[in-house]
Amino acid sequence: MPRPHRLPRLRSTGLALVVAASALGLAGCTEPASPTDDPSASETGAPGESAGPGESGAPVEEPTPFEIACDELLSADEVYAFNPSFGAAPDSEPVSAGALGIAEESGTTCGLLNQTSGALIEFGVATPPQGALEARKNDAALGSKPVPTYGTPPDVEGYFTASGEHGEAQVFTGPYWIVVDSVDFVEPGDAQRLLASILENLAAA
Repeated sequence: MPRPHRLPRLRSTGLALVVAASALGLAGCTEPASPTDDPSASETGAPGESAGPGESGAPVEEPTPFEIACDELLSADEVYAFNPSFGAAPDSEPVSAGALGIAEESGTTCGLLNQTSGALIEFGVATPPQGALEARKNDAALGSKPVPTYGTPPDVEGYFTASGEHGEAQVFTGPYWIVVDSVDFVEPGDAQRLLASILENLAAA
C-alpha cells in the first residue's frame, strides 16, 4: 500500500510561519501616538505655559476717583486751631511718597503751608479698590508702627513712620485711606489733631 503524501501539510505550515513573521514585523514598526493626538494637550496647553492678561484670574480693578474740596477735609478754623502759622496751599503738588500714593489711587491731595518756616503739610484721602486697599494696609503694617490713639481697631487702623526729615501718618477706615505727611511730624501725636478732624469731616460728608 503506498505511503500518504505529506508535502501539502509542510507547505501550509511554512506559509503560516511566513504570515506570522510578517505580522510581527508590522507590529514592531508601528509608530507611537504623537503628543498632539492627545485631546487633553490642546485643552490644557504646554506645561508651564501661563494664560495671557485677561485670559484668567480676576480683572484688574481701576481706582474710583475720590474728589472732595480741601477745606471740607480740613476747614480754616480747624487748621488755625492746629497751628495759626499754617494756611492753605492751593497750588501745592504731591511730593511725599504717601501723597503720591493717594494721587495714584485717584484721590484728593491738599497742602498747608507754614507762613513762618515754609514747612509743608501734605494730606489726602483716597478710596482704592479692595485689593489695592488691602495692599496699602499691608505695606503700612510692615513699614510703620501701629498707633491705636488714631482710632479704635479694627474700625480705624492707624500707623506712623518717620523717614529722613519726614513723618507720615496713615489711617484706614471703611473705604478710606488717609495720609498726612510733614517735616514737622516727629512723633505720632504731632499729626493726631489733623487726623481726628479729617475723620470727623469724612463721617459727616
